[in-house]
Amino acid sequence: MNKLSFPFTKINAYIIIGGLVVVLFGYILMSGGGSADPNTFNADELFSARRITVAPMVVLLGYISIGFGIMYRGKKNQSSEVEKH
Repeated sequence: MNKLSFPFTKINAYIIIGGLVVVLFGYILMSGGGSADPNTFNADELFSARRITVAPMVVLLGYISIGFGIMYRGKKNQSSEVEKH
């Protein structure tokens, strides 16, 4: 009888959840920059390095880690391989 195992493990789920947290943190970094007065425009706050450079890099890092979590294969051992008897 063949024993098949599911290739998606807890480690994959942890990596993906961590990536989702990083993406969410990046979007939080992008938020803000508004003004209470609609007639004023504060370009320094809206186009700060945090919103233009750091936050997109954090989001991209999160998406890369999600992709890694999807593709990650653990070390091969007896329990994860298909066993033939």
